[in-house]
Amino acid sequence: MAAPAVSLIPLGGTREIGKNMMVVEFGDDIVVIDAGVAFPDEELLGIDLVVPDIGYLLENANRVRGIVLTHGHEDHIGALPYVLPRLNVPVYGTKLTIGLVQKKLEEHHLQKQAKLHVVVPGGGPVKLGQISVEWIRTNHSIPDGCALAFHTPAGVVIHSGDFKIDPTPIDGRHTDIARLSALGEKGVLALFCDATNAERPGYTPSEKVVGETFDRVFEEAEGRILIATFASNIHRIQQAIDTAVRCRRKVGIAGRSMRENVAVAEELGYLQAPKGTLVELEEINRLPDDKVVILTTGSQGEPMAALTRMANNDHRQVQIRQGDTVIISATPIPGNESLVGRTIDNLFRLGAEVVYKEVAQVHVSGHASQEEIKFMTNMVRPRYLIPFHGEYRHLAAFLKIAEELGIDRERVLIPDIGDRIEVSREKGALTGHVSSGSVFIDGLGVGDVGHIVLRDRLSLATNGVLVVVVVMDKQKGRFLSGPDIITRGFVYVRESEALLEAAKKQVGGALKEIEEKGITEWSVIKAKIQENLSSYLDAATGRRPNILPIIIEI
Repeated sequence: MAAPAVSLIPLGGTREIGKNMMVVEFGDDIVVIDAGVAFPDEELLGIDLVVPDIGYLLENANRVRGIVLTHGHEDHIGALPYVLPRLNVPVYGTKLTIGLVQKKLEEHHLQKQAKLHVVVPGGGPVKLGQISVEWIRTNHSIPDGCALAFHTPAGVVIHSGDFKIDPTPIDGRHTDIARLSALGEKGVLALFCDATNAERPGYTPSEKVVGETFDRVFEEAEGRILIATFASNIHRIQQAIDTAVRCRRKVGIAGRSMRENVAVAEELGYLQAPKGTLVELEEINRLPDDKVVILTTGSQGEPMAALTRMANNDHRQVQIRQGDTVIISATPIPGNESLVGRTIDNLFRLGAEVVYKEVAQVHVSGHASQEEIKFMTNMVRPRYLIPFHGEYRHLAAFLKIAEELGIDRERVLIPDIGDRIEVSREKGALTGHVSSGSVFIDGLGVGDVGHIVLRDRLSLATNGVLVVVVVMDKQKGRFLSGPDIITRGFVYVRESEALLEAAKKQVGGALKEIEEKGITEWSVIKAKIQENLSSYLDAATGRRPNILPIIIEI
């Protein structure tokens, strides 16, 4: 008789950064790990967010027992407002994680119907059908991060979550090495392991290193200090507050997400600030410059974030001035380098001193480097090793780490999104594929913008549009007026009057030919106008704008 097998299906977060979602399936029971978003790249014009396609979960909704969360970052919880209205299952996570989820659901008016449950790391497993889930404390760049252990009849599967091994964590809560080691002693079937920093040798520095940099910068700064970091990096915010208190400075907060996360973390006991330390920005502006710290969003150069608006001299409450010191305590996410660079340039132009990663250690990663990945793997000793949370180059680097550890290549499984992995005590293999992919969020629309619409947006942005309007006598099949031409994003009208006049004559010639041939079918008329005008404009300018004929019948 074959040994029982557990199925593991990534619906996001592998061969990509973001929109993390994983499925653990045994028999009739499905448990979902995380529900995150990805942020759009420059090709996804007008798209706000990207979330996983949950078609497979909807097809099997009666088998989904719950969603279990590793931690509270957007790439792990951000899709919940789009998932829960279609799949309203219980959600489990640690106290801070659920607090952040609660706030997010309130913004979408979903908090009343959500079934949220707080779990305690090390406090015993949650039974979801035949799958029992255990939360195991780890270190990351947000408090309350956990690895997850799934106890199934086929064996134990561990999901590392986003982790690092920090010897001096800010909150004093270390990775639960004892529990992970104990599971390794008993035998682990498979380990999903964080591969984000698989290219980076050595160990990831402790978060406390950033605090030491803060101490030095604060001592040298004579004016205001502004610190931009991720709004969810509660440990970093805590260090900034601690340093401000030691230097007898008050702390103001700029940016909605920063204010909300600080409020949630303080309310739940994950952020400590002596009474009177945190003050409103209005009060900050009345204090001497050497008594001021401002925590702000905008570490990624986001166009509407608080620091970006300050750098553009467009923030209502905070204006950058000579003598300010700005610390950008983050590393640019791939694709954001130019935005961050522009923000830094603008801050320098306004007279600020800017401290960023190239000149000081103002940021450390929350992800394990190579030696920590080796440590985790040796500690857990899985039969099968599955890297996640990385693009393919990170997964390829992970393969080399496994090779250094002497792990056979066939024991390292690298799935694509939607691939079904089946693992048992006898074998592990990719055995099939389920419906999967990406869903685009555009304003209030969920999934109503696809690749064809994005292709059209890209064409409009690249080539511009030219609208041709003509009026036609429906009975006689004759053109009564026009053509009139309206253009956007193709040429500057005032400097291209001769070109547009010639284009009108070109269309006029096409209309005369259409009349002579007695053509009255709209689709044919539009095609003739497009073909004729496109050829002319290509010859005259070397460009092919989108041509949109409009026929008005009277």
